[in-house]
Amino acid sequence: MAVKDVKELEVYRKAYRVAMDFFEISKGFPAEERYALVSQGRRSSRSVCHNLREAWAKRSYPAHFSVKLTDCIGENWETDTAIDFALDCDYIRPEVHSELIAMNSEVGKMLRSIHNNPEKFLTPKR
Repeated sequence: MAVKDVKELEVYRKAYRVAMDFFEISKGFPAEERYALVSQGRRSSRSVCHNLREAWAKRSYPAHFSVKLTDCIGENWETDTAIDFALDCDYIRPEVHSELIAMNSEVGKMLRSIHNNPEKFLTPKR
């Protein structure tokens, strides 16, 4: 059965999970991080999902699809950095860091795989 909605993709579901997990853990960060690490980490993690939905909407245009996937990959790396800062600032425990990094890394690998092999995701020309 063909995928009809981006929300059916495993990569979207995993990226959404990373964003929601970062949201939950960042609730416990200090107030002075509200406009720095909290805001940036939440925006970058959510941006992976936003850009993936835009890529899906533009999949009849290979160049546009590729650009939006590239944006997803960049935001994924940015999220990775936010997770590292959270650990190094002692806002999360090492086991939480490891779990989030592993999930985020898996999302990144999936995004790069789609970017490198977009054919099965693109809308066929009529």
